[in-house]
Amino acid sequence: MSAADLLLELRGVHTHIGAYHILHGVDLAVPRGQVTLLLGRNGAGKTTLLRTIMGLWRASQGSVQWQGRDIARLATPQIAQLGIAYVPENMGVFADLTVQENLLLAARGARNAQQIDGARLAWIFQLFPAVEKFWHHPAGKLSGGQKQMVAVARAIVEPRDLLIVDEPSKGLAPSIINNMIDAFAQLKAGGVTILLVEQNLNFAQRLGDGVAVMDNGRTVHTGSMAELAGDAALQRSLLGLTL
Repeated sequence: MSAADLLLELRGVHTHIGAYHILHGVDLAVPRGQVTLLLGRNGAGKTTLLRTIMGLWRASQGSVQWQGRDIARLATPQIAQLGIAYVPENMGVFADLTVQENLLLAARGARNAQQIDGARLAWIFQLFPAVEKFWHHPAGKLSGGQKQMVAVARAIVEPRDLLIVDEPSKGLAPSIINNMIDAFAQLKAGGVTILLVEQNLNFAQRLGDGVAVMDNGRTVHTGSMAELAGDAALQRSLLGLTL
């Protein structure tokens, strides 16, 4: 794969959190226009990797290449301004603000809701009807699935080149998981590159193009999602379970 095909590439990334050495030389390639799944057991280092990409935790060694530029030393707001959006596992929804106010915070070019791109907002409402339904409701009053929709909607209220989402299906009902899969598929079709951490292997199988598996702070396998989905022995050896 040529460098031009890669939107994001990590090379030999180490991350320390206090006295703890969490990432041990991670390599990861995220091809442009694809959905890349990051899998692994709990505690493998997946969330630490996402937070390191976003500059929330600083890489102590190695490079984080964004379209050929090392961004490992940039501050988080600078990284976001490059066109990277991050939805953390806890969703980061502001509970006391309305759904509208949550999205407005992320729409940097808008001073009020009327200034949010109307066509984009209509598209978000089509992806996530609950966002429109609860537009004027406090986000903290919504269900877990509805909050997840608000979190993703907020991340895409402005055009993004890369969407990073940590465990989007966690705790969601099957019907909402299907809605989320459809939304990510539409985002991909619109040219958005997506990096997902996911524990739901059915979700991963239906959505992923490529996959990287982590264990003990290292990347232990990379390949296509189809290859992993079709190899039960490989699934057991990497993840301790099968699709």
